[in-house]
Amino acid sequence: MNSSPLSSKSTKGRGAQFNPENRFDEIKIELDDEFDPEDAAPLKTQFFRDTTKKLVNQSDSPDLGPMTTLNPYRGCEHGCVYCFARPTHEYFGLSLGLDFESKIFVKDTAPALLEKELSKKSWQPRPVVISGATDPYQPIEKRLEVTRQCLEVFLRFRNPVGIITKNFLITRDLDILRELAQYQCVTANISITTLDAKLARLMEPRASTPQERLRAIETLAKHNIPVRIMTAPIIPGLNDYEIPQLLKAGRDAGAVAAGHVMLRLPYAIKDVFVNWLEKYYPEKSKKIISRIKAMYNGKLYESEHFIRGRGVGEYADNIHRLFSVSCRKYGLNKTPMITTTEHFQNNHNAQYSLFE
Repeated sequence: MNSSPLSSKSTKGRGAQFNPENRFDEIKIELDDEFDPEDAAPLKTQFFRDTTKKLVNQSDSPDLGPMTTLNPYRGCEHGCVYCFARPTHEYFGLSLGLDFESKIFVKDTAPALLEKELSKKSWQPRPVVISGATDPYQPIEKRLEVTRQCLEVFLRFRNPVGIITKNFLITRDLDILRELAQYQCVTANISITTLDAKLARLMEPRASTPQERLRAIETLAKHNIPVRIMTAPIIPGLNDYEIPQLLKAGRDAGAVAAGHVMLRLPYAIKDVFVNWLEKYYPEKSKKIISRIKAMYNGKLYESEHFIRGRGVGEYADNIHRLFSVSCRKYGLNKTPMITTTEHFQNNHNAQYSLFE
């Protein structure tokens, strides 16, 4: 897999600055000595049809608990440099670096697959998270509307759905979300990592700006759609000090709950993140890397359940305390955001009622 350096021209508007080698690929590419990174053309996003036959996934990790997820896309053009889903691209023979954010797989059959799944006699109505990995409202969704069509299916069945996004585009689907809310079948989780527009542009180059995300919270809340602000990921030494301001801004916009996750850097994401950090924040890089290691037993990442995404030690504990205190101060998480399956309906229910 190509791990070549690229010019600033070719990586403009991208999170990752290169393609780390694929851990599964035995073939390595070596560049000719005469290669000039400045000759690299601007990187264009490519889209591929994903012909998956399985859409809904069930996970049951000890630290996260049981969760049902649905991802309309693989890869994400938002290009968040820290994204923990990046390694999934390696299963396609691609890199978790620039490939992840420039080669997007589209599950255009997702709505039909979802309808088929919810129609099964074996389907047990339960909340489905959309998405568990890549953003369901990344830029291409504006044109393809795969996520919107999936929401229409959820509405027809009145099956609860929780949405996680960092894109203002979610407000496009207010008509569907309002109807889902009438049946207590929807929650929205808006991720805001920083209020610093410059940092957001460099770290999450193609996601909505922080202010646009706050406007999304405000818009959803005004239409009685329960909203949680997600301060994720928290990067010690870079955005952790913003926790109180982020939670206050989310509360002021209408969020009723909040969540947080520590930075996770599995596999070669570590290389992508450190490379980005040293390029854009060289004066802070040593301190940030040191604090990350302090939370993960001297390493940049710890895969053990209940440590990954949370951290251990005094510094991690201080961050958790700051988050908890700030939530109490701003009245967040007073009551849980609950959805219900009591309104679920499908053709099988209709058939059974004929013979009761």
